[in-house]
Amino acid sequence: SSHSHFGPELVVDDPRFEAMQQSRMAVIFALTFVTFSQPVLSAQVTPVQKVIQLMEGMLAKGKQEKQGEQVQFAAFKQFCDDTTVEKKRSIEEANEQIDMLMADIEKYTATAAQLTKEIAEHDEDISVWTGDQK
Repeated sequence: SSHSHFGPELVVDDPRFEAMQQSRMAVIFALTFVTFSQPVLSAQVTPVQKVIQLMEGMLAKGKQEKQGEQVQFAAFKQFCDDTTVEKKRSIEEANEQIDMLMADIEKYTATAAQLTKEIAEHDEDISVWTGDQK
C-alpha cells in the first residue's frame, strides 16, 4: 500500500485516509471539470452548486455506508456474544464431566486395589488348602 508522509516521523497507512484523499481529488476534479466545461448561464446550475450537489451525494453515500457497517458490526458482535456464552457453557459442562470421571477413576482405583488384596488372600487360602491335601 502507499504511504503518505507528513514530516520526518508521521506515516499514514490507513485505507480511510487514502479514501479521503481520493474524495478530495474527486472534488478538485469536479470543480475543475464543471468550471471549464460549461458556460455559466443564469438558468443553469452554477459550478459551486454542482460541487455542492456532488459533495451532498458523497455525504449521503458515506452516511449510508456507515449505517451498513454499523448494522454489520452489530450482527457480528451479537454472534460473538452468543458464541462466548455457548463456549463458556460447554466448558463448564466439560469441567463437570471431568470432575465426575475423576471421581469414578478414584473409586475404580480403590475397588481394583481392594480386589487385588482379596485375590492375594484367596491365592494364599488356595495354596494352604492344596498344601493340606498332600
